[in-house]
Amino acid sequence: MCRLLSKIVRRTNDMKLKHKLVISYVLVVMIPVLIIGVGVTYYFRQQAMDQAIQQAENNVERIKNQTMTLLRVPMDISNLLLFNNEIKEIANTKFESMLELTRSYRSFTLFNDYLQQYRELYGIRFFSFNPTLVNNYEFIPVDPQIENALWFQKAMKSTSIGWFFIPNSDDYPADTLSLVRGVQFPEYQRRGVLMVLIDRDVLNNMLSQEPFNTMIVDSQGYIIAAKDTKLVGSTFESLHMGVDLRSQKKGLIEANVYDEPSNIIVDEMIPSSSMNGFQIVSIFSKESIVSNAKHISQIGMLFIILVLLFAMALVYVISLLTTNRLLRLSRQFNRLALGDLKVVSQVDGNDEIGQLSRQFNHMVSSINGLMEQVVETSEQNNRLAIAQKEIKLKMMASQINPHFLFNALESIRMKAHIKGEAEIANIVRLLGKLIRKNLEIGSGKTTIKAEMEMVRSYLQIQKFRYEDRLDFELTIQEGIEKEKIPPLIIQPLVENAIVHGLENQEDGVRVEVSLYEDNDLIHFTVRDNGAGIHPERLKEVVASITGSDEQEKSRIGLRNVHQRLTLSYGEKHGLIISSESGKGTTVHFTVPKGGSK
Repeated sequence: MCRLLSKIVRRTNDMKLKHKLVISYVLVVMIPVLIIGVGVTYYFRQQAMDQAIQQAENNVERIKNQTMTLLRVPMDISNLLLFNNEIKEIANTKFESMLELTRSYRSFTLFNDYLQQYRELYGIRFFSFNPTLVNNYEFIPVDPQIENALWFQKAMKSTSIGWFFIPNSDDYPADTLSLVRGVQFPEYQRRGVLMVLIDRDVLNNMLSQEPFNTMIVDSQGYIIAAKDTKLVGSTFESLHMGVDLRSQKKGLIEANVYDEPSNIIVDEMIPSSSMNGFQIVSIFSKESIVSNAKHISQIGMLFIILVLLFAMALVYVISLLTTNRLLRLSRQFNRLALGDLKVVSQVDGNDEIGQLSRQFNHMVSSINGLMEQVVETSEQNNRLAIAQKEIKLKMMASQINPHFLFNALESIRMKAHIKGEAEIANIVRLLGKLIRKNLEIGSGKTTIKAEMEMVRSYLQIQKFRYEDRLDFELTIQEGIEKEKIPPLIIQPLVENAIVHGLENQEDGVRVEVSLYEDNDLIHFTVRDNGAGIHPERLKEVVASITGSDEQEKSRIGLRNVHQRLTLSYGEKHGLIISSESGKGTTVHFTVPKGGSK
């Protein structure tokens, strides 16, 4: 046996390369591919069907996960609103006049704030038995029609979350999937129902790119989302697909859909803490899968045969060209081995042999130019060292002026103190302290305590300047003084409040800075009672600080603070500006406790 193998190896080594390539191609490629092609064609139909079923199951599972993720938003919001005091007060207050009710409605902006923040939401409503309420599409008094609705009765009898398709009504337009849950007011011995409506376009967009006819059906049989958006709002039974989803909660169903043999993938989804759930249905025709499989099989076999024949001829031609070029390159290597550093390979082409030829030329050129590169590199290093020394000298020189200014202010303060000018001496001390802090600030972070000391010094200096026209108050919750924040993050907001708050204000301005902790977030608020900002101007200000391009006359201080906050902690921790013309301006932002993003 060993002798036979040795003989075969010896015969193979004696063969020319082109003959080896052709024989190897026939034995290793052509014959196996033909055998595999016949087998693939035979089994392709069943494999295509299995793949379609697997794809449909994967798509259903993916849609299930996406839907669960989407539903977390209304679930979290309903949990936050469940014990909200503003809702409890409006729902249980007996309003004596329409004016009192209107004021209460206007002051309540919580629902609208959530709608602006989450694109997944279409609306938030609260249904109450309070007869003094008026339907404003947020707070809706319960009438007999609402009280007899199935979703309302389910919510009133259970503490769990309910998911229902709510049709349109003149009193409360909906026509979309909604979260409903009962809300108890024990102190008033009353109940109400909270409804969070989900934007149907968001649901439909999840299914728009699905390859098969896919839909989501609620527990009552209503289609709440579908690839074909015209089906939304109709019942699954009305499609006459011959399938009872209530008896078949999950699995693969074979049925005739529109007189065509089809496969139906059904999966059940029940969100946590919910009284009911949904079913995800994916439908595809068997004939469409089989016909494609047959067509692909025929084309595939024809293509394989043509490619094999063409490849066989091409392998033979390429083998001839390859062996000739390899022989030429081999001669060039022999010359290099003999010490000829001026040899140049002229084997052309962009394949591996051509690349090897170019690398050969590059290697020879690199050896010849090695000494020149070493000399040039040495000179560059010397120039770089000289440039670094010059930069260090310039950096030392740039620090002379700030330190000289600080020392001069300290001398002025001592002179004023000696001459009895206590107020001037104190202001100069504060200004010197402010300059020292600025000199000490690096690229790292500072503590809230140190930052607020700078703010207090700045406000006292401005108080000296504006006297009775400026009043301020600093409030810091105990226990957060040592938290780390970016430096110079509050002072620009205070400066903005003073400068713009005093515009056209003869009576002066009051600036309030408050810091407190809530839910592992440190809240920073700078509020003034100045001239305020007109709504159109406020939009321009917000656009200027959040835009990607810095514009002329933009509020550089606010923009700088906003960008530093968003880069350090994320977009949700940027500046939030609210203002009312004639009543003042409030700037608010948050920082995670501990400085984590």
